Amino acid sequence: MRKAPGKNRAASVKAKHHSNLTFRMNILFFAIFIVFSMLIFRLGYMQIVKGEDYVRDLERKEEVPVNTSVPRGRMYDRYGRILVDNHPENAITYTKMQTTTTEEMLDIAKKLAQLIEQPTKRVTLRDKQDFWILQNHDAAYAKITKAEEDKIRAQENITTSQINAEIDKLVRERITNDELLQLTEADLEVLAIYREMVSGYNLSPQIIKSENVSADEFARVSERLTELPGVNTTTDWKRVKLSSLSILGRTTVPTKGIPKEKLNYYLARDYSRNDRVGESYIEAQYEELLQGQKTVVKNITNKKGQVVDTVTTYEGEPGKDLILSLDSELQAETDKIVEEELLNLKALPGSYLLDRAFLIMMDPNTGDILSMVGKKIEKDPDTGKNMIVDYAYGSFTTAYEAGSSVKAATVLTGYNQGVISMGTSMGDEPIKLASTDPKTSIFNRGGYIPMNDLLALERSSNSYMFKIALLLNGTPYSYGMPLRLKDDTFSKMRNNYAQFGLGVKTGIDLPNEFSGVRGPSGPTMGGKTLDLAIGQYDTYTPLQLAQYISTVANGGYRIQPHVVKEVRDPSQDGKQLGQLVTEVGPTILNQIDNPKEEIDYVKKGLRRVYTGNQGTARAQFADTPYTAAGKTGTAEVVYYGPLREYFGTNTINLTHVGFAPYENPEIAYAVVIPWVNTNLAPHYYQNNVIARRSLDKYFELKAKYQAEKVTDSNVKQPILPAITEEKIGEDEQE
Repeated sequence: MRKAPGKNRAASVKAKHHSNLTFRMNILFFAIFIVFSMLIFRLGYMQIVKGEDYVRDLERKEEVPVNTSVPRGRMYDRYGRILVDNHPENAITYTKMQTTTTEEMLDIAKKLAQLIEQPTKRVTLRDKQDFWILQNHDAAYAKITKAEEDKIRAQENITTSQINAEIDKLVRERITNDELLQLTEADLEVLAIYREMVSGYNLSPQIIKSENVSADEFARVSERLTELPGVNTTTDWKRVKLSSLSILGRTTVPTKGIPKEKLNYYLARDYSRNDRVGESYIEAQYEELLQGQKTVVKNITNKKGQVVDTVTTYEGEPGKDLILSLDSELQAETDKIVEEELLNLKALPGSYLLDRAFLIMMDPNTGDILSMVGKKIEKDPDTGKNMIVDYAYGSFTTAYEAGSSVKAATVLTGYNQGVISMGTSMGDEPIKLASTDPKTSIFNRGGYIPMNDLLALERSSNSYMFKIALLLNGTPYSYGMPLRLKDDTFSKMRNNYAQFGLGVKTGIDLPNEFSGVRGPSGPTMGGKTLDLAIGQYDTYTPLQLAQYISTVANGGYRIQPHVVKEVRDPSQDGKQLGQLVTEVGPTILNQIDNPKEEIDYVKKGLRRVYTGNQGTARAQFADTPYTAAGKTGTAEVVYYGPLREYFGTNTINLTHVGFAPYENPEIAYAVVIPWVNTNLAPHYYQNNVIARRSLDKYFELKAKYQAEKVTDSNVKQPILPAITEEKIGEDEQE
């Protein structure tokens, strides 16, 4: 029987397809075989024929990265005026090779000592002992008997390095003063050089001398570099401040290098031990930007560790420049104002506790700190006389009872919690609680005076604020009433105050900010709640007070303050600031719960403080050519300052907060003068005087800048000279 023709054709096609697939697979496997054969042949050739050559070549060239320093970034004020600069100075360095011996380094140190004058003041007793051992090796170790050495080696669980350390320690202890006196002045100079040489890493340049290197010294060493392996003459950069403002911070000097407590942190980031690093405030906070990127070179060494070539793999660049929010001229002028008024107060009888004063001026809309003043009276250690030092950092690291300056926050808290409303009347009268003395306003020690919220702010009524605190507790005032606090009364008040920035960190871009101290709370602390309502219980920093009044001024937004306004690339020509990298814009931390109508209403009360017939700052502000508003404060406090022998003494703090212009605020300010006097009877007004004089100066400078067309808004901004010729070297900064 014959098969169907269709099936035969299908089978034939299938067989042909299978045959083609098999052929292709064979070709693929053959190609893979050829490739692997070539790889095996190549590997065998490299290992058997060329192996020794490659090993020798690897031994001949070892690449070791080495970092070299670059200038730190500069700091300018908001108008491009230089505040912190770098000054070039001659430097002599030494780079130790991996194979360098102690004898070779000592020989170079002796040669250098003939060419330069090296100060010996940093030479320690330990340095002298080690140097004496180096020069008198046999005599030194002869001081240890064989039995003593065997006893040390016989200890259990002790490493070789620990054994050697104990032996060396014993040798040093037995070196006599007479033996150390054998070291001549020339020996000490050699030692001073040698100690710097051995303190660095292999292949890492170590500064031998960078201060007061004369032109002759620089030339003598430069001429003999071929005779001094590892020695080089170069340029170092010395940090110079053109302002005594403490928040600029300071850097370490090369002789100190990286602080011990941060050594591992910086070494892990490719720093050298003798690098300058920011040690405080702006220099420390912005270290990563200011330090810059170091030049990286690779020393190509042979198998003996000798450098045969040097290749630059990355061209370093100076650190980024910082444009600060500060107005250096306003800062200088307000420095003088605060210093003068502080000294005026210090001249009064009973002012022996007074030692400091603060002023903060900031833009309430952006958080820019325009002026941060802190002045402190200290004793000159040499003369014993009083001297004024900069204490600007105290404006955010120390806190004080602020007194009546916080009353705007108390009124707004009352609105927010629904216990009073705009226009609520509550008479001013002595507040007498059960088993307590009466609490009164300064202007009303007895009787009853009709009072609403605006008048309470104008006249600074304590009684009105006490009644708000009692209403927050759910216990309206009645004469002789007992007072037991509810669990949430303190938290209601403090949480509302915190919305303004009182009692919490402001978030400023500086380290070590303090949030203040909160007093104890509890059911039996009713009187303290009343004190809290008038700013005489918890403590606040001057910066917190500035943030608080800024929040009121701008309509209820708590803005994070900052001292760095822009980050820029280094200047290319020394005439214009570098290209803008980052601009620090306003950061809103929170918005208070009160509606705009309530905030604007309270601002009317603050305006009446300056212009009302009974305003507490009318005498200083009624005649201003501009509109402004604010609140004064006097707090009766117990002293717990630096003079421990006077702990518990009754004294007063003066404060003042405000903003201007009233209609469209562009500047907010806070003044704090702690522990003014132990005589509580007189009225002191220096807080108001500082505020008025500083505000006048702000508007005076504003007009001057407009006339001279000085602006901070240019993308291409010219570099301007510092406003003073003051120069503080890095070795003078304390």
